[in-house]
Amino acid sequence: MSGLPAYRWRLAPDGLATRRQLRAMGLRPGGQDVVAELHRPRRRRAPLVAYLYRVDRAKPVRPMTPARAAALAAAMLARRTCPACRLDAGYCIPRSLGMCVACHDLPLNREDIPS
Repeated sequence: MSGLPAYRWRLAPDGLATRRQLRAMGLRPGGQDVVAELHRPRRRRAPLVAYLYRVDRAKPVRPMTPARAAALAAAMLARRTCPACRLDAGYCIPRSLGMCVACHDLPLNREDIPS
C-alpha cells in the first residue's frame, strides 16, 4: 500500500536489514530512506510491519561520549529511585506499582492487617 517492495517474514533478500539487525552489526540507518517493508503474517493481533534499510549505505554507530554516558546513568538512576522512600531499589520501578515492591507491600494502616 505504501509503494515500497514488501517481503514476507524471513524472506527478505541479502543486503537489507531492520534497525535492530543493523544495531547488532554495529550500524545505524544514517539518514537513508526505507527501501522495503517486511510483513509478519497475522495471528492473534494485527500484522506487524518492519522497515528494511540497505546495509551498504548504513553508517557506524556513534560512540558513547562521557556526557551521553552521564545522562544515561542519571536517567537509569531516576527509574530505579522509589518516589515513596527515595531509595535506590536496585531495579527499575514497575510503572504498574509506581513504587518499589517493599513500599507497595507495606501496610498503610494497622486495620489493613488481618487478625
